[in-house]
Amino acid sequence: MIISGKMSEALKNGSMVREMFEEGIRLKAKHGADKVYDFSLGNPDLPPPDSFLRELERTVESCDGPGVHGYMPNGGWPYVREAVADYLTETNPEIGASFKGLHAILTVGAAGAMNCALKALLDPGDEVIVLAPFFMEYRFYADNHGGSVKVAQTDERFRPDPENVVRQVTSRTRAVIINTPNNPTGAIYDEGELKALGEAMEKASRTLAKPLFLISDEPYRKIAFKGATPPSVFACYRNTLAVTSFSKDLSIPGERLGYVAVSPLLEEAGILSDALVLANRILGSVNAPSLMQRAVKNVLRESSDLAVYERRSDIMAEGLTKAGYDLVRPQGTFYLFPRSPLEDDAAFTDILREELILAVPGSGFGRPGHFRLSLCVGEEAIRASLPRFAKAMEKARDVSRKGRET
Repeated sequence: MIISGKMSEALKNGSMVREMFEEGIRLKAKHGADKVYDFSLGNPDLPPPDSFLRELERTVESCDGPGVHGYMPNGGWPYVREAVADYLTETNPEIGASFKGLHAILTVGAAGAMNCALKALLDPGDEVIVLAPFFMEYRFYADNHGGSVKVAQTDERFRPDPENVVRQVTSRTRAVIINTPNNPTGAIYDEGELKALGEAMEKASRTLAKPLFLISDEPYRKIAFKGATPPSVFACYRNTLAVTSFSKDLSIPGERLGYVAVSPLLEEAGILSDALVLANRILGSVNAPSLMQRAVKNVLRESSDLAVYERRSDIMAEGLTKAGYDLVRPQGTFYLFPRSPLEDDAAFTDILREELILAVPGSGFGRPGHFRLSLCVGEEAIRASLPRFAKAMEKARDVSRKGRET
């Protein structure tokens, strides 16, 4: 075999999201793009805000001085890091401390930020606890750095259970990853839930005589419905890092820019920041894209018209409910995570595919019996897909009925 055994196994268990996305390309070529309803990939379809486009244009026009395309400090341009730190101080007033430039490390997207965090924290054999349903790439990210994932399930409404989390803690546990607003459920953990988790982790840290770290994955933070504002994780637990990107709120996923933020309350924050900067380099990124760093500096508080996602979510949720689907209404993001009418969620997504609908089985997110829909498509396509969802429900009921008769 010309590739490693580890990569061979990874290919077998690769991302269901990408598989569905590629299947969508095949089906669109066969049936026509307007006949296929692709809800597989969380690929923002909104245009970036005009303010970002203007800033990008201004940045490109000013790129005529010496060194503007050269290497920079591995953590990013210092003046951009300072701007991010000011933004973090402004948006986390409840912690009573100021972020400095050293607390913000610019990375190649949230994925780069998460990998830097795990590289800085994990020794081979260490464990990371994730809350299911969870972003399926976490397993690969932990494995990249010699770690492994342990899963703590949330409840039936996707709320976190701190006691269930700490029951997974062993002597090798190093971190807990949370994702709020959550992919795939759209759940937003409230302040009480986060503080309860922080208290449980603090108690576990004392028992282990070593700090457990909370890593909050927050690329959907600005996509919150009904005027909600997700609470600050930094105010709920001292040993916290937050990773995020500009992919979702500015609609620039292909530009690959994000950052990891270290709590200014964390003891030895400077040492951890230094490790994150080194990780940025030795993981091969060297630094986050220079042009994008400069372009986002003055638009940190801007976003695309994110209210579009809430309208789409309402249309889809109401349509699916009328068709007989059981779902918990999301509080944010651009995802829905309905319950599958068949116990075998992969079998049901096959039925959806017969109706030219592409969805991802919930088993890929650590929660079988559900399926994920990404609403990065227009309202017209969402409305047009609803009769097909209704047909898929009828087919599933026929399958269940025949199963009971045999």
